[in-house]
Amino acid sequence: MRRGVRALIASLGVALLCSCDLAPVYEPPHFLLPESYQGSVPFRLAHPDEVLSPRGDWWTLLGDTHLNQLEDQLGRANPTLQAAAEAYTQARALAAEAQSRLYPQVSTRGLISDNKESAHRLFSNGGGSKEQASSQIDAAASWEPDFWDAIRNSAHAQKRLAQASAADLATARLSLQAELANDYVAARGLDAELEVLRQSIASYQAAVEVARLRTQGEIASGLDLARALSQLHSAQAQESEIALQRDLMQHAVAVLIGAMPSTFSIEPLKEFRLIPPQLPAGVPSELLQRRPDIASAERQMAAANASIGVSRAAFYPNITFSATGGFEDTAFNLLSLPNSLWSVGAGAMLPLFEGGLRRAELRRSWSQYAQTRDNYRATVLAAFQELEDGLSLTQHLATEATQQHEASDQAAQALSISAMLYQDGLDNYLSVSVAQVQALAAQTTEVQIRTRQMQAAVSLIRALGGGWTVQVLPNEGQTLPFGVPGKQ
Repeated sequence: MRRGVRALIASLGVALLCSCDLAPVYEPPHFLLPESYQGSVPFRLAHPDEVLSPRGDWWTLLGDTHLNQLEDQLGRANPTLQAAAEAYTQARALAAEAQSRLYPQVSTRGLISDNKESAHRLFSNGGGSKEQASSQIDAAASWEPDFWDAIRNSAHAQKRLAQASAADLATARLSLQAELANDYVAARGLDAELEVLRQSIASYQAAVEVARLRTQGEIASGLDLARALSQLHSAQAQESEIALQRDLMQHAVAVLIGAMPSTFSIEPLKEFRLIPPQLPAGVPSELLQRRPDIASAERQMAAANASIGVSRAAFYPNITFSATGGFEDTAFNLLSLPNSLWSVGAGAMLPLFEGGLRRAELRRSWSQYAQTRDNYRATVLAAFQELEDGLSLTQHLATEATQQHEASDQAAQALSISAMLYQDGLDNYLSVSVAQVQALAAQTTEVQIRTRQMQAAVSLIRALGGGWTVQVLPNEGQTLPFGVPGKQ
């Protein structure tokens, strides 16, 4: 019997001293991915040396030095990006807080006091008041052995959330960079539209003079002059509207780079010089490694998995060891053996009845894991949609730009013929007016398509991750902002 009891006690001791991880085995969901993208007909598969730069300076592919300067300034001064960086700093601090619970907590205390008891205190023997000084110095240590890996899983969860925060920071940076590039491209497109309108207005003013001379010479009716003036004023109103839109876009760029809109300006250009870059699409399986939002969703799922282990560990005894030692004296003769004091103890707490609290917490942990798993699947599907949209847009807009350029040339030729026929008296001004409307609309549409084509390239780069890869994500050890003294 004694041997059996001893064996049982020894077995329990070994079980307690052995760490028991109660978290489920974690495996991220696997997707059946296609071999190629549906909208990648004009694109080739990327080789390893053809992917976007891992430095993240993808905007240099657009070939605009002014945009390069603006993107650099955004990285230094954008307040939204700086706030996201602070959120990552806080996540790292929370990971360090959770990690600290694995180690013994040691503290020291010093106390000097002068104490006087009341003469009318409770249970007083009538001996009058008593005054006495007290000096004390002690140290205390406590440690909670992590038998059930509750602390380790809590630390794992916080570290993985810090990894998710790092991915969120990369997502925010990429989103802001793409927004700045889109706004800048839009501003340059509006510059080109303004130039088209100004050239058209100059042509309309010349047409007004011709119509006025013909009306004064009674060669034409006043209807021709009215139509010419209507075309002119309509184009001038459109010019004012485009100028307004450009001002608003310029203000948006100023805010993105952290500048005051009243002190910031973008020098206008007469030509739309931006050319869409040729981007290798890669293969679908690589997208899961190149999108920071997917990495963030996966790390959140991993953190929720570790939290299940914390909830499971709450069903088992919680054991702590503590020790206190020091000296106490009524004067300052502290460091003497008779004035020493010490205390050593151990405690264990096992929940017996809490009205279903632990089971409710465990069920909530499983539900949170299922929620993060579903969010991960939704993020992956949204990522593939964005990439397919980008591929389709770049493919079809390239064809549309070529077709619209041909339409603009034909509209300009029709306007030139109509103007010549009107000046020679072979046609009325209605034909000229219709040709003017068609030419202006065709040229404006061409500029707008080229703008959309550039913005589609920016969206495609963003959908591809902007050169980010999961390899730059910090591992769990790197999420800690500092190490533990004496611990490598």
